[in-house]
This record gives sequence, C-alpha cells and structure tokens, in this order.
Amino acid sequence: MAMVPARRLLTTTHRLRLRLFPSLPPPPLLFPFILRFTHHSPAAASKPQNLKPPVAAQTLLVLRRDERLSGIETVVAGEERAKGSTIAAIVTSLGGPAAAVGIVRLSGPDAVEIAGKVFRRKKSGGGLWRPRSHVVEYGVVVDRKGCVLDEVLALPMLAPRSYTCEDVIELQCHGSEVCLNRVLRACLDAGARHAEPGEFTLRAFLNGRIDLTQAESVGTLITANSMAVADAALADEMPPLELSSVKCEANQMLDEVQMVLENSNYDRILQSGLQIAIVGRPNVGKSSLLNAWCKSEKAIVTDVAGTTRDVVEASITVKGIHVTLLDTAGIRDTEDIVEKIGVERSKAVALGADIVIMTVSALDGWTTDDSQLLKRIRSDETSEGYSVPMILVVNKVDCVASTSGTGFDTCSHHFDRRVYTCAISGQGLKDLEIAVSETVGLNKISATGRRYTVNQRQCQQLIRAKEALLRLKSSMEQDLPMDFWTIDLREAALALGKISGEDVSEEVLSNIFSKFCIGK
Repeated sequence: MAMVPARRLLTTTHRLRLRLFPSLPPPPLLFPFILRFTHHSPAAASKPQNLKPPVAAQTLLVLRRDERLSGIETVVAGEERAKGSTIAAIVTSLGGPAAAVGIVRLSGPDAVEIAGKVFRRKKSGGGLWRPRSHVVEYGVVVDRKGCVLDEVLALPMLAPRSYTCEDVIELQCHGSEVCLNRVLRACLDAGARHAEPGEFTLRAFLNGRIDLTQAESVGTLITANSMAVADAALADEMPPLELSSVKCEANQMLDEVQMVLENSNYDRILQSGLQIAIVGRPNVGKSSLLNAWCKSEKAIVTDVAGTTRDVVEASITVKGIHVTLLDTAGIRDTEDIVEKIGVERSKAVALGADIVIMTVSALDGWTTDDSQLLKRIRSDETSEGYSVPMILVVNKVDCVASTSGTGFDTCSHHFDRRVYTCAISGQGLKDLEIAVSETVGLNKISATGRRYTVNQRQCQQLIRAKEALLRLKSSMEQDLPMDFWTIDLREAALALGKISGEDVSEEVLSNIFSKFCIGK
C-alpha cells in the first residue's frame, strides 16, 4: 500500500515540473529513495532509526522482487528513459524499395555534442560545431577513424522548438539501408543510445509537447491504411470539460460523450475495415459480381454450377473505408466432399462478416432454394445470438425485361437493402456501394469526413464519464446540494483526464508507446 503515495508524489512532481519549467531536463531518479522511505511500517517508525543502515539491507529493500510492488520495473524504466539520455534511430521506412533520402534522428541533451563528433561541414573553419536552430547545413558523416560514411544534410532543431522539446538533430542521408545503418552506428558509437519503439513520441508526451490523445493519434496516423483513417487521426481533440454554467455545460458534455460512444463502432471500421460476404445459390453470378466490383479477375467464372470451392478474397475501398470482399462457394446440399467443405466455409464466413450480400438471379426469380438458404443463414445467426445486416442483390437483370412478378417483393422485409445489378456491364455497382454505406452508417460522415477515433482504453473511460455525468444530471434534477454535484463531476473529469493523459499509470504509457515503430 506504500506504493500509492509514492506514485502520487512522483506523478505530481513530474506534472508540476512540466507546467512550471517545461524546458528543463527531467529530474534524477527518485523512485528508489521514495521506495525506501515509504516501505517502513508505522511500528518501525516509533523505534530509533539507524541513520546509516547496512548496505546489504538497502540493497535488499530496493532490489527484492515483491508482488505487492507490481509495475515497479515499468516505472523505473520510464524514469530511466526520462533521465536525459540521448537517443538515436532511423525514422524513415526500411524494408521496401530503396529511397532517395533517409533520416537518422538524435534527441536528448547531448544530441548536438554527439552529432558534432560524426558530422563535418564541407565548408568548415574548424572548431566545435555550433549549429543554429532550424538552419540546414551540408556536410559528411565520419566514423571514429575519420572515414567518410555518407554525404548528409544536418537539420538541428534545438530545445524547446522540436518534436520532443529536447535538442533534436536530423541527419538526412542517402536512403539505402547500408547508408542509414552506417550513420546510425556512428551515432551510437559516439554516445547515443538506440531508441525504443515510440520513445520520441513518449518524450514529446512527458515534456508536455502533446497530450496522450494526440500521442495515440500519431500512432493511428503512422499505421493509416486509408484516407479516412488519416483524416480521423488528424481531427481535433475532444473539447475539455468546462465548469462555467455547470448545468448547461454538464448536459452538453453528456451529449458529446454519448455521441462519441455511439461512433465507437465507426472507429472499429476505420481501423479494421469491413468484411462483406457474398453468398447465394450456385451459378447466380457471385464470382462475376466480385470480379466486376474489384475490377479484377479474382475468381474463376464458368457456366458450371459449383465452380467456386473455396473462399476468394478481394479488396476495394468504399467512401475511404477498406473493404474485403469474400466470394463464397454456392450454398446447397451436395455429396461432393470438396464442395461440401466449401459450403461449410461459406456459412462460417457469412457468420463472421460485417455485411452479407445474398445474390439471386433475376432470371430464376425468388426460388424455394433461396428461401431455404435465407432461413439457414438466419437460423445460424440466431444460434450465435446476433444478426448480420443483409443486402439482397438481384443479379443478371440484363437477362429479363422486368423484375416484376419474380417474388422479390415478398422477401424484401428480410433485408436491409435491395439492389439490382448486372455484373457483366457493371450496372448497379454504384447503388450497391451506396447500400453498403447506408447499412453501416458511412453516409452519416460529416462533410469533412472526420470523426473522433475511439480505442478500447478511451472507450472504457468514456463509459465511466458517461455514468458519472448521468448521476450528476440526476442530482441536478433532484435539486440536491452542489456538494453532491462535485462528487460526480470530479469522477467525470478524472475519467476524461485519463483519456488525454492528465492522470495515467506507467503501465498504460508503456502499452501505448510500445506499439510505435522505433523511429517514432
């Protein structure tokens, strides 16, 4: 239990330092002292204390593994990183085709000194390198023996006018992995330490440059696989809770929290995309529909029923969202062992998809087999306890003069949307994309195309804030004294503060920044 005030003291001291002296380096490691100070029991405090305890006892007290002190390693590691060591890393992408330019970044109190050991200006009058902030200089990087490793541009960004609020030096090299690794090795040999994943952004957060929500948005932006994800990551942060006009502001905040929670499913779609399963009887044009939609011959198409035996995947984009199309084997009763396996996989894919597109033939109309297939899908969903949105696609409309009297009107209530298509000509594909967009709510995106993104950690705190604000609303409606208001208002503020990092544990920080690449 002694760890609670110790952590609180560490957090309070650090936050106060950031607020009053944002440009100062982090304080020395205080954790071992606080641990020794807080570990004594009240009974021991009443006894005479030896001012110089044995060295062995001190060592045992700090280094002994104790389950009650779970998380110490993470805290100490975070403090060690914040002590002021200078870090270096390659911050441009590796592993793909060679690029023209790559960047090695240094950050920390000794960044200028370390860079000065390896960087030589082409036009230098000798002496120490004294860079001017945000002024690019041309030169070479050399190793310990003075051998030239690469021609570079050195870009100094001196504290606090940098991403990390520390002295930052970026060496812009040629983009091959050989050049970049040689320059990085020279920096490490000169005294820098290799950065850990996300450590540059972690330092930006610890030094007050960004809050925790912004740090998470950096991670989202780096891994963005569509324009919609990138736009959402660049969107403004959620507005903070204000205490003026408490009743009005509290109600407004409750509405905003509820709105963000309602949109949390949209964030899941942004991050993982949509999976759409195309199901139906054999030979109704499922594979042709997939090929036409993705504009590629992904699936084999023949006149023979049951050509598709396995699940065929294709990727498209709908309103900036990544969509995976899954063409399945025609679902029917069969004695063919291979086809039977394909049918079972089709049913499993339909249950796991975000949307099911049931394809039927306009030439055949709505058949008994279609009804049995629909019933089979719905019964499987009932057994799993949830229902997947379904869109009815009436394909091969080019083969009939009219779709009236084909029985499709009698089954429309089983589907969220109905679309008429011709896979050969592409007719109706735009209508199909609109139907998909409306089914999952993509049509409700604002004009700018941006929404707040909500991950699991943020969602938990938003639910906690919502519950507190609902209690606050009840207290206000019952005209309870304002002392009651402050209890729930404080609970909501703490929950919202944890989203932006105002009060957050080292374990949460480690979990967030460990997901970053080394260079960020």
